[in-house]
Amino acid sequence: MLSTLHKPRFWLLTVAAVAVAGGTFSLGQWQLRRAAQKVALQAAVESQGNQAILDNRALAAFVNVQDALHRQATLKGVWQAGHTVFLDNRTMDGKTGFNVVTPLVLDTTSQVVLVQRGWVLRNFVDRAQLPVITTPQGPVTVRGRIAPPPSKLYEFKGVETGRIRQNISIAAFSEEIRMPLLGVSMLQTGVANEGLRRDWAPPNLGVERHYGYAFQWFALSSLVVFLYLWFQVVNPLRASRRNSSPENEST
Repeated sequence: MLSTLHKPRFWLLTVAAVAVAGGTFSLGQWQLRRAAQKVALQAAVESQGNQAILDNRALAAFVNVQDALHRQATLKGVWQAGHTVFLDNRTMDGKTGFNVVTPLVLDTTSQVVLVQRGWVLRNFVDRAQLPVITTPQGPVTVRGRIAPPPSKLYEFKGVETGRIRQNISIAAFSEEIRMPLLGVSMLQTGVANEGLRRDWAPPNLGVERHYGYAFQWFALSSLVVFLYLWFQVVNPLRASRRNSSPENEST
């Protein structure tokens, strides 16, 4: 065993084992920290959802509108139907269609919020054909919750225009339609109407995935330590003892 300590190969393997075991252990810890952050975020989402329902004036009172995220809201305003956009390749119950978004100009304030109104199945025979939805004219009352901007899918080109789009940027869309859109959206809830479904999936923060990744990294770190100890310490010690046994000495 002592002779092994003087071999460059032993120290090379030792350094490699320490680096891999330490790196994978650190990655496992990082995944646990990410899980803890998302657990805290989930608690914040639930806490926000339990607060008083926002109306137009309450929403306008926020200095930082991001502080209103996940709050329930009942907003009154007028739809800007001419600026309705159909976000492509969105799924609901395993089917592919559009998420429909329309700006809503809020009463008594100068604010405009982009509302994710619901989901509708697309026409797969003619992909350019827009589905029929109804957009009421005049004042409306919309119920839902304040949400982040519509989620983005992988896009193959830059800023899009037209009624059918893959993604939408609130900042770019605000400039396009020349309206001061808030930096958040509203996810409309309620029963299906106006040709739209609103069976939104609950937010999935992926906490379980982080725990699974952490387990894999810790398992890999443990495997590296086990293999190092077995081949670099245990096996050489066993071989040394066999070589120094009385039977071997007598021969």
